[in-house]
Amino acid sequence: MTEVVLFHHAQGLTPGVAAFADELRTAGHTVHTPDLFDGRTFGSLEEGLGYVEQIGFGEITERGVRAAEHLPQDTVYVGFSLGVLPAQKLAQTRPGARGALLFHACIPVSEYGAAWPHGVPVQVHAKEADAFFAEDIDAARALVSDRADAEMFLYPGDQHLFADSSLPSYDPDAAKLLTRRAIEFLGSA
Repeated sequence: MTEVVLFHHAQGLTPGVAAFADELRTAGHTVHTPDLFDGRTFGSLEEGLGYVEQIGFGEITERGVRAAEHLPQDTVYVGFSLGVLPAQKLAQTRPGARGALLFHACIPVSEYGAAWPHGVPVQVHAKEADAFFAEDIDAARALVSDRADAEMFLYPGDQHLFADSSLPSYDPDAAKLLTRRAIEFLGSA
């Protein structure tokens, strides 16, 4: 099975993120869920982003990189929104990366290198009318264009963190489809 590191979103390591990790474990994968906020969770995305702005996006990314140092190189990196920062950085810069799943966000590949690494499959998942993802959709389209091992899945609706079952934005139908696709991806990575 696959070694996975799953990075949480700006509201922290919520019960919904933990539940998603448990679904991947049930499918037979080894899943690590580092807490980039040292146990803090936030009641809203705005509160969580306020905390992130205090400590810095760069620091959050580096906390994720440090959390993965002890893991095997052939790991799949998964990020929920804010967690895409360390997931994408590791997938692009850590030799031996096995793949990346980017949920609710995608940053320009140029942030971490000249191009996405050859042989590292990637999927991007988001809601088609998500106001947060609207800022990222061009980067996602550029990432998946002309790559046989890259896919983008857009789901109907506008919820941002729709795959976190502990939040009001949870969409069970879309989350079920995202989870199925993620498990299939991990099975082939």
